[in-house]
Amino acid sequence: MIKIVIDIDGMMCGMCESYINDAIRQNFNVKKVKSSHTKGQTEIIAENDIDDNKLRQVIDQTGYKVLSVTKSPYEKKGLFSFHKK
Repeated sequence: MIKIVIDIDGMMCGMCESYINDAIRQNFNVKKVKSSHTKGQTEIIAENDIDDNKLRQVIDQTGYKVLSVTKSPYEKKGLFSFHKK
């Protein structure tokens, strides 16, 4: 799994967050997407990598501007994850 953090310029409210989240869900197969207008970020959790250019294109079409895209491996933290070493 992969975690993608996108810095986005232009989000001002909860409706902006919903608009971005819906656009991502409609165009990509994601496990989870969460946006924050106060942080100016969207976090995506997906099984497979997402093409940066396609991601930028989808968000640009919503009227917002992608400032950066950061990717890192994602490991789900469960209730009993403290037992793993």
